[in-house]
Amino acid sequence: MTVTTKLPTSEPVGTGFKAEATADSVRDNIRLLGRVLGQTISQAHGDEVLEQVESIRKIAVASRKEEAAAREDLTQLLTSLSDEQMLIVARAFNQFLNLANIAEQYQSIDPSHDLAHGGEDVLRTFLQRSKTEVSSVDLQQGLQELSIELVFTAHPTEVSRRTLIQKHQLLTDCLGALKGAQDEEQKDEIIERIGDLVAQAWHTDEIRERRPTPVDEAKWGFSVFESSLWYAVPKFMRRLHKMVEQETEFSMPRDWMPLSFVSWMGGDRDGNPFVTAEVSKEVLYSSRWMAMDLYLRDVEKLCSELSIVNCSEELRLVVGETSEPYRDLLRKLRDDIHETRDCLTAVLKGDSNSRARDVVTHTAQLLEPLELCHRSLMETGLENVANGLLRDTLWRVYAFGAPMVKLDIRQDSERHTEVLSELTRYLGIGDYAQWTEQNKQSFLLTELNSRRPLIPADWQPSESVAEVVATCRLIAQTDPGALGIYIISMAKYASDVLAVQLLLRECGCQYPMSVAPLFETLDDLNRSESVIGELFKSDWYRGYLQGQQHVMIGYSDSAKDAGFFAAGWAQYRAQEALVNLAQKYDIKLVLFHGRGGTVGRGGAPAHSALLSQPPGSLAGGLRVTEQGEMIRFKYGLTDLAVQSMSRFSAAILEGNLLPPPKPKPSWREVMDNLSESSCAVYRGIVREDPSFVPYFRAATPEQELGKLPLGSRPTKRKPGGGVETLRAIPWIFAWSQSRMMLPAWLGTGEALEKARQEFEPVLLEMFEQWPFFRTRLSMLEMVFAKTEPWLASLYDQHLVPEDQRHWGEALRGRLANSIHQLVELVPSHRLMESDPQLKASIKIRNPYIDPLNILQVELLRRSRECGEVCGGTVLEKALMVTIAGVAAGLRNTG
Repeated sequence: MTVTTKLPTSEPVGTGFKAEATADSVRDNIRLLGRVLGQTISQAHGDEVLEQVESIRKIAVASRKEEAAAREDLTQLLTSLSDEQMLIVARAFNQFLNLANIAEQYQSIDPSHDLAHGGEDVLRTFLQRSKTEVSSVDLQQGLQELSIELVFTAHPTEVSRRTLIQKHQLLTDCLGALKGAQDEEQKDEIIERIGDLVAQAWHTDEIRERRPTPVDEAKWGFSVFESSLWYAVPKFMRRLHKMVEQETEFSMPRDWMPLSFVSWMGGDRDGNPFVTAEVSKEVLYSSRWMAMDLYLRDVEKLCSELSIVNCSEELRLVVGETSEPYRDLLRKLRDDIHETRDCLTAVLKGDSNSRARDVVTHTAQLLEPLELCHRSLMETGLENVANGLLRDTLWRVYAFGAPMVKLDIRQDSERHTEVLSELTRYLGIGDYAQWTEQNKQSFLLTELNSRRPLIPADWQPSESVAEVVATCRLIAQTDPGALGIYIISMAKYASDVLAVQLLLRECGCQYPMSVAPLFETLDDLNRSESVIGELFKSDWYRGYLQGQQHVMIGYSDSAKDAGFFAAGWAQYRAQEALVNLAQKYDIKLVLFHGRGGTVGRGGAPAHSALLSQPPGSLAGGLRVTEQGEMIRFKYGLTDLAVQSMSRFSAAILEGNLLPPPKPKPSWREVMDNLSESSCAVYRGIVREDPSFVPYFRAATPEQELGKLPLGSRPTKRKPGGGVETLRAIPWIFAWSQSRMMLPAWLGTGEALEKARQEFEPVLLEMFEQWPFFRTRLSMLEMVFAKTEPWLASLYDQHLVPEDQRHWGEALRGRLANSIHQLVELVPSHRLMESDPQLKASIKIRNPYIDPLNILQVELLRRSRECGEVCGGTVLEKALMVTIAGVAAGLRNTG
């Protein structure tokens, strides 16, 4: 039966939709999904509840038309609800925003949609443009050196459950099927299936009952590989090869693979006591289990399909006389993979009695038989067979290898200092932590050049030190192909890098694992050139590097430390200096960008963000973090993942072959001025005024975020303290929830106002000619479009003590000035004029996010009156749903 509705027909959720209509636009799809959601709510709770939700929606729409009375009515209506009513209303608006995300995701991958913001056209356009601007030799070399390493990380504010994400993926499939439906009966069946999935989602608890473990987070990450990336990689490579052949004079080799994948889930122990050596070991096993399971499916299909008799002499020598040479070879591989999966299953279950053997441990064991089959098919004239499923499987092996995803290890520099300090005290040679930097380096290099062991066999370290040593020993015992790099967070000195290399060697690591310092604060970024320069001067260190150095650039903590302009300019200058330094020593530099989805964490559209980097900074390829909800939004569907890969490819090629201009001296002077001015304002408020932190904790849900079962990682690096102890993501997330977005703009208005008085012609020149500066301003535009001062004021009125409310008034005044300064500077003089698609998206979502914010304020008030968030209560669950809904509505929230 087809879905019917009693909803009115004026706005997206309440718009009637006839079954015979086709969902050929994002608005039509939002209307369809919203209508089905309304039907589901009516069936579950009755027409009276649906009418209440619809009434709230109508008032919210009216309030968006600047009707002050409607805002007051909306607030009064929502705050009068009981906890139970609040939960239903919050769930309704949360689910709608998730459905809106689904509609937008489908729109972006719909082949008939204008791909102005898509990926494939961007890449093809660059290849076409390169014909006249880049030599064929340079383009071929640029393609050959193309390297995209995507690093997936867990998200301490990711609230979506895996089961709901899977339902959302099925809904996207339904939208595609609906568009391709041939008749009314088929359309009705698809709409029925949509109704079924929406009902399933409504009757599923969207909030976790317990905090996820690091292993849970890793498995969530693996699900993206299983459902999307496994299919996206060969699809992307097939299109990329075809594009290169169509648009250039050459073709790329068969084994060319610019993609690789890394995870921090289960490896990032910075400030997370739940990530231990045992957890990392389990995640490594689980990752390989998933790889074996996926390869087994592919190889079984190949065994079924490759019944071909003729083969090359090379293959015949391996399999002997047989009528099915390919099947015989692949059956052996299939059996080895099957046994390996069984062995890993037993290991993960703790079954020590299993007789299954761990056969496939290295990528070469997968590649050799598959490549042999491919060579044989090509040699015997069966190119179409060779380049079908077999080639797809080979591409997967090139990209994922035996581990499926490599595991990075990250640890705070203080933990390594703690190990060496405890060890040197035990050895009676002093306290390493108290030594000067010069003495530390001298000691470390002496030990690294020594052949004798440093750690005595009878040493009994403390528990925290033993855990760091256990991690280093795990690295030594693990296949290097299963590991990425070792990242040192809060790296400040050359000794921080040398310390890790010494600990790895002392724990038996026989290969030079790449160790990357992460420069996070403003001071650390400014010092990065001297730190790496000191290391490069060491003969031992350059020998260890084997020609390649990884350096991670921190976006989150630098912005938390110094504000938007100062952090961005410090990141730029650090990259610029490191590129020059690497060129001087003839070392390949791989810059690792620790970006997030939000502007406060360096977030920006991938293409423009990469093209705004300093010239030469992409020469070593791109290594970038993808985090939490952004993984879903960019890689959760196969075609979305293909688009993201295409955008990255186009931007890297353009950045390397047609680099942006180097900043003029006058531009540098203006950026120095903007950075200094904005940093002074930002730090003066956030770090230097002791009354600010109490206001922040009252005016946002920061305290509640730490108590709710979100990510596995604590919200603070250390207990107690102020903003400096708070992790960057919860800091940004809390301000996003209150719609102030403060970390992304504080200080920019004062800095722009001062700069406009002194340098306005230069600012306009920078906007027109310098991608870095233009991108910074477009990022601010997006932030300002998502701020809502009237909602932030509501948090103040109901949650902040009266003697602290002056903070909110002052900050909203600074926000208004920041918007004014940007609007006056940007030639269009209207926010988001350059991105009408995003502007329209925000406009559609706002009436559905607003009620969630108002509900959140009231729920926080009730919760704080109780003295704490009581686990398992309706109030706590409703609060969680509002947090999830605001995050879904704003999308890039952490």
